[in-house]
Amino acid sequence: MDLLQEAKKRFVTELKARQGERDLDLKSEVVVTRPLNLKEAIGDPKRNDFPLQRGKEHLMQASFKGALGQAYSSDSNDFHGSLEDVLALPLLSIFERAVLVASMNAVLRYLNLIDGTVHCKDAGPKECSLLLDNYLQEQRVECLGLVGLQPAILEAMVKSLGPEGVIVSDLAEAGGERCGVRILDGMNSERIFEECQLVFITGSTLVNGTIDGLTEDAQKHGTRVVFYGSTISGAAFLLGLERWCPCST
Repeated sequence: MDLLQEAKKRFVTELKARQGERDLDLKSEVVVTRPLNLKEAIGDPKRNDFPLQRGKEHLMQASFKGALGQAYSSDSNDFHGSLEDVLALPLLSIFERAVLVASMNAVLRYLNLIDGTVHCKDAGPKECSLLLDNYLQEQRVECLGLVGLQPAILEAMVKSLGPEGVIVSDLAEAGGERCGVRILDGMNSERIFEECQLVFITGSTLVNGTIDGLTEDAQKHGTRVVFYGSTISGAAFLLGLERWCPCST
């Protein structure tokens, strides 16, 4: 299943059902998206190893009638158009997918259907790591997986199970090592679902198009998946996906 297309379909259904609410008009309402700079995106997290800081990703922000939604993307640009324009995007590029995802997050936030659409900043990533440490202690698993390197989350996983109990994959950091864990190629992540009972997957997989293969691997091996991050806030609501992102706002 193309999960982004399915999320878009359900988003349209929500819009049609609520067009009479809060002056919602697909043709006249304007969505503006732009890439945020580092200070706007994550402030000062007191560390410099996040993908944003290393130029591996960009954080796109959509604004809809004052409500904000964000999406991580490896491509960025500005977009200005109506909701109808957003829904007409062919979704052939990562940028177009990021515009749709960020816009869905902003609109669903405006409709009070979701929250947590804005990435945590400053001390947020550290707090997230501490909360995850407590969360993981309750899960009682022998092996944890992480798809999409987020250093604060990886540290919490290694603290919980040790480097031997964690498997990580990433598109940009393949072949490297963090916290004593060798990073696998993100395009070949099936081993994670074979060996791990619980796998955390970055919501940016919805934007880069890898989410479908990953969820198929998870279903094949009966592996529980938890998506993390603000990017997938809207799609998680629309598709009923499990999401963990306690420090987003």
